Amino acid sequence: MTKFKREFNFDENIIETIAYNVIKYRKINGITQEQLAIDIGVSPEFIRKFESTKGSEGLSLLSLYKISIVLDTSIEKFFESIEIND
Repeated sequence: MTKFKREFNFDENIIETIAYNVIKYRKINGITQEQLAIDIGVSPEFIRKFESTKGSEGLSLLSLYKISIVLDTSIEKFFESIEIND
């Protein structure tokens, strides 16, 4: 069987997009960083770092799943492209 490299268009900024959307849906739901941290079982510092570094601190799939439950937001919403208004 021949194997070859297939081409895909991966979003190079997907982690930043997820971080932006976590902030967006957290604020829509009126939940503080501290409360979100308590609800998903991480430190408030973890949420602060994740949001302030635009996701460069990383986030596990399990944490994203828990965030989606707490914010009552389907997980795919966190992957939606963002539009930045100047």
